[in-house]
Amino acid sequence: MFALEFAGHAGPVPGSPTERRARTSASSQAWHTSLGPDGVEARLDPLAGGRAVLESRVERFGDGTFTEDGTIQYGGAGSIAFITVGRGTVGLSPIDGRQVGGVIWAVTGGDGRFAGARGVITSNFTVDSEGRVVDHHIARLYLPT
Repeated sequence: MFALEFAGHAGPVPGSPTERRARTSASSQAWHTSLGPDGVEARLDPLAGGRAVLESRVERFGDGTFTEDGTIQYGGAGSIAFITVGRGTVGLSPIDGRQVGGVIWAVTGGDGRFAGARGVITSNFTVDSEGRVVDHHIARLYLPT
């Protein structure tokens, strides 16, 4: 199980009213969370190491839902492939000019160190009016022994 913050861009595919492409990346990082009487404190620290790159195809529907499929390359270790479980959702954010959404992906396989991978990734994201994406992943992957 691990968490990563991805950032990048998503935008429409020319000629398609519903299809979008996304490309985001995440550097090696450490998450810190502390619960206290004043609330939750969270911090993300960059670490030396590799970079993960997500590339996906998104199909949006008029009701604010979407499906997505793609790959995530985890540095030189290998990659995983994923598809949406059901549909994700995206809608208005409390911050003007942004949308907020979430989706669950089923990991359908992989290569390299991730050959035969299965599991689930949750994605909680924001996207602004210029297509800039910030996407937080929690991944639980199962690898064959």
